[in-house]
Amino acid sequence: MPHPAATRLTRLIAPPYALSSCVRALVTRSTVESPLCDPRDRYNHSPATPLCTIAWFVEGEGELVVPGGQPPAPAPVRAVFAGPQTQPTTSWNPGPVRLFMVMFYPQALQAVSGIDMAAWVDRWAPLDEVLGQQWQPLSDAILGAPDDAARLALLEQFLAPRWQAARPRGAGAAAGDWVRHLAWQAADTAMGRSVRNIERRIKARAGQSMRSLLRLRRAEQSFFDAREQALGGGVNLADVAAQGGYADQAHLSREVREITGHSPGKFLRLLDSEDESYWIYRIWV
Repeated sequence: MPHPAATRLTRLIAPPYALSSCVRALVTRSTVESPLCDPRDRYNHSPATPLCTIAWFVEGEGELVVPGGQPPAPAPVRAVFAGPQTQPTTSWNPGPVRLFMVMFYPQALQAVSGIDMAAWVDRWAPLDEVLGQQWQPLSDAILGAPDDAARLALLEQFLAPRWQAARPRGAGAAAGDWVRHLAWQAADTAMGRSVRNIERRIKARAGQSMRSLLRLRRAEQSFFDAREQALGGGVNLADVAAQGGYADQAHLSREVREITGHSPGKFLRLLDSEDESYWIYRIWV
């Protein structure tokens, strides 16, 4: 059984205004004060996502659980970068952890860092291997900070001026549907503005095609819609599918399974369950 205290120490934090068009959200989590004794509770199941993530293990460590037939996961490190993920992933904590995690819009991180985002799809690596030595002082400071408020302040101090210099201009730069804004920006700046040039520019900035990004965005909104219906007393998946623009309920079910690894029904049951390993879904949806 999960420890309620551990769940209470998991928080989803909105980014400060200066980073609101760069960072989607921050997550802090600690199981140090109330360790999870059952090894099954120390798994972390995450969905496919177009976002990039940097996770700092202030205390403890995490290990990527790699499906059979793939190369082994890298050795545990204290600062980990994860690129956009096209399928669900699972990690495991050997013991208690204190985690500070930042989720970036991929085109924003690409603008700030200059990394080839397409090269990091479905990959994890030590932070310094991806972002280089420029980010090392921030990483060291976050790992040594006394609390999450101090870590957030350090992140804003480091990132805000860099994002201010790199961010696209215009009314859409700070708000709105980031996927559609990315398409608009690519169309506005791509030489020749041909469909092929626009698609190439989108993939360079976000690591995935516009079709893949819209698919993930549509699924996320459908998760929110289904959750809202569930809280109201019941879910009609056919209605959720129609509202989300799916061809039918079967289409919705296929995409939910590809993104989460579960059918819509099981996914909703997991949200309402006491399975601690699905904590990221629970705080997000």
